[in-house]
Amino acid sequence: MNWLKKTFKFGEKIKKILRKRPSKEDVENSEWTSCCKGPVLKNELEENLWVCNSCGKHHRISCTKRFDYFFGKNNYQILETPSPVEDPLSWKDTKSYKDRIKDARRKTKQNCAVMIAKGYINGLAITAGAINFNFIGGSVGAAEGEAILFGAQHAIDNNTPFIFFPCGGGQRMFESPIALANMTRTTVAINELKKKNLPYIVCFTDPTAGGITASFAMLGDIHFAEPGCMIAFAGKRVIQATVKEELSADFQTAEFVEKHGFVDKVVHRKDLKEQVGILLSILLKKNSDINSELTNETSENIESHTKAAS
Repeated sequence: MNWLKKTFKFGEKIKKILRKRPSKEDVENSEWTSCCKGPVLKNELEENLWVCNSCGKHHRISCTKRFDYFFGKNNYQILETPSPVEDPLSWKDTKSYKDRIKDARRKTKQNCAVMIAKGYINGLAITAGAINFNFIGGSVGAAEGEAILFGAQHAIDNNTPFIFFPCGGGQRMFESPIALANMTRTTVAINELKKKNLPYIVCFTDPTAGGITASFAMLGDIHFAEPGCMIAFAGKRVIQATVKEELSADFQTAEFVEKHGFVDKVVHRKDLKEQVGILLSILLKKNSDINSELTNETSENIESHTKAAS
């Protein structure tokens, strides 16, 4: 009987070993990730701007990598954004909100999900912003809202276009009404940018959803999107349950949204810098022509009024 017990215990140990899965940290620190054909080396993806050679999937990337690919490495400067009060509601569920923020900062090396930078494309000064999905799902709270406002104000103060790369599931539930208020605040900031006749270009990345889609992400003068990225407000299953209809497989993808007019063009990550550069050169020239025409008209009106008065 003893040998049976020993055999049984040994079998249980083997089962435990087989059942044990690698932790998230183990996966992140690994040299491998997964894609369409199974495991793929991270180095291979990085050489191709984190785009799969087989299926063309655009993998999620950090804000610094986003700026590296957009501006060119060491060709931009990260701007320090305001830091509001952390955990204003003292939120706690299975884990305190403060601990979640600490973990996200350690994981991403960012103070908040949004990062703002300034740089140049084709000699044009640009203010750009991006969201890191790995920072609490790219959700927007007070710090992220302040960063977006800071980016818009920096663009106004320096008379530059504002380019933004949204990514995330919406407003952060740990900050409840404070997070929701930032939908309005960011919308007002973008409207101030437009009053100054400065271009605001949005480049959708995967995934962009919820309150992000319902506020500043859908206010661009031009909307670009990376291939295959999800652009939505409510989730596909929620919509399907509401309308009681089967939705197409490509529903809420960048290509589907482009067909329905909410995205102007789906652009590969490697081509985005060139596309934005061409577009800005056209928009800024047009803006300068409009401003010069308005100036000429104003001066002519002043002269005519002066003559009439004399």
